[in-house]
Amino acid sequence: MYKRLVKFESMKTKTFFFLLISLTLLAFKSDKHAFRIFDSEGKPVKYKKMLENLKGADIVFFGELHDNPIAHWLQYELTRDLYNNEGKNLILAAEMFEADNQLLMDEYLGGQISEKKFEDEIRLWNNYATDYKPLVTFAKENGLRFIASNIPRRYASIVFNKGFEGLEELSDEAKNYFHPLPVPYDGDVECYKSMLETRGMEGHTQNPNLPKAQAVKDATMAYFILENWQEGKMIMHFNGSYHSDNRQGIVLYLLQKQPDLKIVTITTKLQGEIGEVEKENIGSADFIILVPETMTRTYR
Repeated sequence: MYKRLVKFESMKTKTFFFLLISLTLLAFKSDKHAFRIFDSEGKPVKYKKMLENLKGADIVFFGELHDNPIAHWLQYELTRDLYNNEGKNLILAAEMFEADNQLLMDEYLGGQISEKKFEDEIRLWNNYATDYKPLVTFAKENGLRFIASNIPRRYASIVFNKGFEGLEELSDEAKNYFHPLPVPYDGDVECYKSMLETRGMEGHTQNPNLPKAQAVKDATMAYFILENWQEGKMIMHFNGSYHSDNRQGIVLYLLQKQPDLKIVTITTKLQGEIGEVEKENIGSADFIILVPETMTRTYR
């Protein structure tokens, strides 16, 4: 009788632990994940593994969705962790700041002008305070350089309206703030070609200069990245994912000039379900951050 009682209690214990494990797994499966990271082939990877893979990179591109809070938080966390690894060899750079504002950026980071003067005079995106100011502040606090890599928007508008030829009319001083002329351009590159395949609300094709305006941004960002990179340094560049996805855009311009650069790309994608990478997002970057489509936005 005693042996049967012990056996019964043992079965109860095993059943309890089985149920406990089952419920734990079920709870884990039903957790709400704010993001998940995958490699280019769609295999899940941990943040730490991604960080390890950035060691030895010359250029790291963090392709963001401009209004996505997860992307902005991870940009800050990754910057902090890369600084712990690279120290003063880390250089930050961003699409969100235009090349003719580099002096203002340098003066602020160097302590020559106040934060108020900097923010009053530099052209800031409307989500600067929440999304990009933490990166600039980090650079200031840690003595890092921050490169304003983008073409001034007024010059990108000239390309949109007049093509690359419109840039020829500018002064020599103005030409210091974008890729030297002539700007190389291949309209058959998919990221530019697809822009012309998009039709407007009335069925009219897009302005044929639209991809050229995109290309002059990409070429300029690549130009200022190379102007500020040197062996042993790492540049962390923040940009909309479209500028670096599929190793096109900025990346293509960089590799045309310096094909031996070690470049690592990160992209951010929205999906209804983030348990696996959808087919169209496979291969879009070396690391793919999936965020639920229902994620809140930093601005509208």
